[in-house]
Amino acid sequence: MNAAQSGAPALEHYWMPFTDNRRFKRAPKMIASAKDMYYTTEDGKQVLDGLATLWCVNAGHCRPRIVEAIRKQAGELDYASSFSLGHRLPFQVAARVAELTPPRLDHVFFTNSGSEAADTALKIALAYHRLKGEPTRTRFIGREKGYHGVNLAGISVGGVPLNRKAYAGMLLPGVDHLRHTQDLKTRAFVRGCAESGAELADELEERIIPLHGAENIAAVIVEPVSGAGGVLVPPQGYLKRLREITRRHGILLILDEVITGFGRLGTPFAAQYFEVEPDLMMFAKAITSGTVPLGGVIASDAIYETFMNTQSAGVEFFHGYTYSGHPLACAAAMGALDTYAEEKLLTRANGALAQAFEDGIHAFQGAPHVVDCRNLGLIGAIELEPRPGAPGARGFEVFEKCWEKGVYVRPIGDNIGFCPPLIVEPKHFDQMFGAVAEVLKTVG
Repeated sequence: MNAAQSGAPALEHYWMPFTDNRRFKRAPKMIASAKDMYYTTEDGKQVLDGLATLWCVNAGHCRPRIVEAIRKQAGELDYASSFSLGHRLPFQVAARVAELTPPRLDHVFFTNSGSEAADTALKIALAYHRLKGEPTRTRFIGREKGYHGVNLAGISVGGVPLNRKAYAGMLLPGVDHLRHTQDLKTRAFVRGCAESGAELADELEERIIPLHGAENIAAVIVEPVSGAGGVLVPPQGYLKRLREITRRHGILLILDEVITGFGRLGTPFAAQYFEVEPDLMMFAKAITSGTVPLGGVIASDAIYETFMNTQSAGVEFFHGYTYSGHPLACAAAMGALDTYAEEKLLTRANGALAQAFEDGIHAFQGAPHVVDCRNLGLIGAIELEPRPGAPGARGFEVFEKCWEKGVYVRPIGDNIGFCPPLIVEPKHFDQMFGAVAEVLKTVG
């Protein structure tokens, strides 16, 4: 009997992303359904979702407003192009997003993912400087351990080594990187933002600008909190100092809020938490609570008006995607935004809940193999000492053993990431951190 006849899927046809395909297909982890904080596997086991799946299911799984919005929209308007046509939903979603952003960030360009948002933001930056009569501004500055999706432009400005290694020689020219902000020697086991380290931003003015010339730099792109690089929390004042330097030299600042957007730090966006107003801001993931792919770039009034007022008649920006502003994605976004508002989820990741999360993470100080604990809002990580000659092996073993205990956490090399849905309760912290604590005793 073949797989189709037995009811089991044929696994060899699907090439899975960011996965050890051979290992997975020897022992598949197959999910059948999900609700609120939990998955249910095909064999009936409940698994706590400790990472909002991929930093995105902020409202929890299968929430009624979102489900009904998608179902209703699929029966009314399944698809319409945004190329010289329109329907109401993307305009409504853009207005709702603009209500949540810092002042003067009011104009939303929709994409389908964070990867596409990164490419879009970089293209906007290049085109903006050209329209301003500064065509030499073509260089981009990213940051080590930064993650901006997996398109060629995103991994060029990104700084995750394994994402770049196979494509050396094919990445964007004219890219440099700031140092990352992690320092285990001086800033390990810090709760929230470290008091020291803001001076790391000065590298932009002390090394990079003298090397390349400010007149040749288009933009600096950073995550407020680096997620896929290991949950790296910036020092106090670091982002403000970076904003001051970029503004002083006419360089755009792009904040990648694909992970931090929509309540992860207890504010709608991390820009408000850190009191920094960028020129461009990227979002994706939680805009629909992960239900339908949707992303975007939010542009300042100054950038948008430059495109609208400088260009002659015709298309102002030769860029876009077939599914920009897709009706089902926008319906999902409206359902998610309604859920966030009704349940006050965008401000939930602070106060007593954030304190309980922080206490749970920092309780690992002194646990076997733990060399650092990091947290901010409802995102955090513990860092494990790597096994000699086998980096990442200990982290992956923790992931697999936690899954066996009914908890999903994410291995990022030898970092274990935590990013629960915003509907999380303290009892879920107990289950999540308790499973990890048990597992750490077994991964010597």
